[in-house]
Amino acid sequence: MQDIAEKKAEKNIKKFMRSSNVQKAIEECEKFVLEHPENTNMRIRLGDLYMEWHLDIKQVKQYVDEAITQYQIASESLGDNGEIYYKIGFALYYKGELDKAMNYFNLAINNGANKAQSYYMLANCYKKKDRYADALKETENALKYAVFNTSRIHWLRHRLLKVIYFVDRKTKMQSLAEAFLSYLTLPFDPEARKDVRKKISYISIFPELFKAGVYFQLKEIDKAIEIYKQAIEKMPGFTALYCLMGSVYRSIGQQEEAIIEYGMAKLIDPLCTSAYAGLAQAYEEMQDYDSAINTYLKFIAMHPNNAVLHTQIANLYFMKQDAESAISHYQTALVLNNHPQACDVAQTLGYTQQTITKNIEAAVSSFQVASILRPKDIDVYMCLGSAFYDLEDYDNSLVVYRRALELEPENAKIHCNLGYLYWGMENITEAIKEYELSIKYDPEYEITYNNLGVIYLDDLAHIDRAKECFEKAIELNPNYALAYYNLGRTLSIKGEKIEAAKYYQDALNINMITDEIDPTEIQDRLNNLFD
Repeated sequence: MQDIAEKKAEKNIKKFMRSSNVQKAIEECEKFVLEHPENTNMRIRLGDLYMEWHLDIKQVKQYVDEAITQYQIASESLGDNGEIYYKIGFALYYKGELDKAMNYFNLAINNGANKAQSYYMLANCYKKKDRYADALKETENALKYAVFNTSRIHWLRHRLLKVIYFVDRKTKMQSLAEAFLSYLTLPFDPEARKDVRKKISYISIFPELFKAGVYFQLKEIDKAIEIYKQAIEKMPGFTALYCLMGSVYRSIGQQEEAIIEYGMAKLIDPLCTSAYAGLAQAYEEMQDYDSAINTYLKFIAMHPNNAVLHTQIANLYFMKQDAESAISHYQTALVLNNHPQACDVAQTLGYTQQTITKNIEAAVSSFQVASILRPKDIDVYMCLGSAFYDLEDYDNSLVVYRRALELEPENAKIHCNLGYLYWGMENITEAIKEYELSIKYDPEYEITYNNLGVIYLDDLAHIDRAKECFEKAIELNPNYALAYYNLGRTLSIKGEKIEAAKYYQDALNINMITDEIDPTEIQDRLNNLFD
């Protein structure tokens, strides 16, 4: 009797599925399972239906947990069964639990499941974890067990080769060959054809997306949001729509609404990288650095080998003045060294070590890495020369600045730094010469005038020349606290105490914002002025 009832239920399920009524199919299957809870086949069928509904972009509800529950109940009866292990792994993959999914795919391979599918899904897991070489290896394993239905495998290999070997001409050609093989084998791969049909279904909302984009460019934000809402009603499971909505809200400063949209995208697809990135950026824009960091930590758990993510979270730790955590993530990003901003990472790491943790030796090493990564970057040489100066390694500092001058002989900042270096080496003549060259190449660089003024004031006692330099620095930058302070010192020596007091007070006021000088030093000068 149960066999007859099962056939009848399966017949009804197929009828509902032909009319794309997944909900009715699930209800029919649930009814049978309630009456026959020991029927393993129908439990698996129910799990499959839940997964199909979960992956349907025309609905927004989540059914992956229900699918896993049915598969696990079935597994208790089946024991070590490769196919059920594969199904559990597949559901866990879409739940975002990649490590658990990989364990089940390995169990599936060891217990007689379809090896091509299992290796293919293992490759997808490795890809999501940014372990591209491992993913490529698993696609090779998958191809060993597939004959014609290899379109998805070749397409994944095409994408992996583009990511890993984007600068290698030979592997570029291999990547193109994999794309060609993917197209060639598409008719023989039912799952690949299903993926294509799903992507084609997105076309139905492209007119709305285009219209919304036009309104967004025209700054008619309300109209753009309304169109996105209408598109979401058509395809509530399409995560990209929520991310687009989030980006629109962020553009007008409505971060809280953006967070809701990104959160919805993340709920629908726990592996949606755009949702995590948008969410973290929205928190950062709200200066909620703790929430932004927590989001990046979850993101990094999924993508531990993504150097960009480690750099971004390091920047947040830096803003929170957590130098130790910032340095740790900057160093991880450098070890990974797989993105074009690696030089910037090394430079920022060096700056953190030099100015915050005061580990100058480490800073020198970081700046040296940056100079190797970008050997014609003047800013890197400036940082490295400054770090050597802090170590009182003047010879190496001089070598670095001279190397920078070979690249840009008329760079005023390099000549200014050289002037400061020569001053530290007590070579006043060369220092003045470099400062004068700096002024020649950039007459509006206020730091040069201030530094040259200090030499005239403290080393040569040319008071009037010093006064002219400090006045010029202030003219060029009215918010230059150090120049006000030095002009105050100059006027004090000239005996113009009232004027000196005025400039000391200006220096104090500006320094409250710019924090250039120890304020007690200015206050002491001011207090002692009339003693």
